[in-house]
Amino acid sequence: MTGTDGPVAADPEEPDDRALLRAHVRGDADAFGVLFGRHRERLWAVALRTTGDPEEAADALQDAMVSAFRRAGSFRGDSAVTTWLHRIVVNACLDRMRRRRVRLADPLPDGDLPGPGGTSSPAARSTSIGPGSGVPASAEVADPADLAVDHERRAAVLAALQTLPHEQRAALVLVDMEGYSVEEAAAILECAPGTVKSRCSRGRARLLPLLVAHRGAGGNRDDAPRVPAGDGDTAGGGTDGEGGAAR
Repeated sequence: MTGTDGPVAADPEEPDDRALLRAHVRGDADAFGVLFGRHRERLWAVALRTTGDPEEAADALQDAMVSAFRRAGSFRGDSAVTTWLHRIVVNACLDRMRRRRVRLADPLPDGDLPGPGGTSSPAARSTSIGPGSGVPASAEVADPADLAVDHERRAAVLAALQTLPHEQRAALVLVDMEGYSVEEAAAILECAPGTVKSRCSRGRARLLPLLVAHRGAGGNRDDAPRVPAGDGDTAGGGTDGEGGAAR
């Protein structure tokens, strides 16, 4: 991942991210939709992996895009537009996770109790997957056994991620799952690169026993979920207390 303003366009006349954002600020009614559509799948992946919940991820992504739409004029241009968008999405996810932690202390109304299938609400049961939904759908038909293994692996990794402090989770999602460099993740999280390295290192140390336990329960080393080691196995001069969450 590089800090560029969007992928190389097949059409040389297609505007880059900065041009689209400027056009939106000037009043172009379509520019922001084009910009969001260009990066929607990756923004969705970051939101889903950070929150660990499709409904929360969808709400956080919506909050983030409304915020970006309204605050586009405040973009200073000292980072890539994609960095700016990811920063807003990560902030929205962290805000929702903090609010969710508070809500969990309160009793749930009857309408929000899990149903027979384990879904939390009718809205969750009706969440659509595919084009236009914000949830990418696979274009290939996979073997059901492979899908089951992949689902189990993803579920194990996401469940393990939920045990981490929010800031460690956000750093690991960006670096180990989305492929951002430590420097790019630091720009998104608005903290020092050493802080990102420290958060990743601490997060990996906490995840490892959980993933090893899953591998032992599954009995198949090849199917075990793995968190890549990446470049941040050492603290590199940062601590979890430095920089704080992006604001």
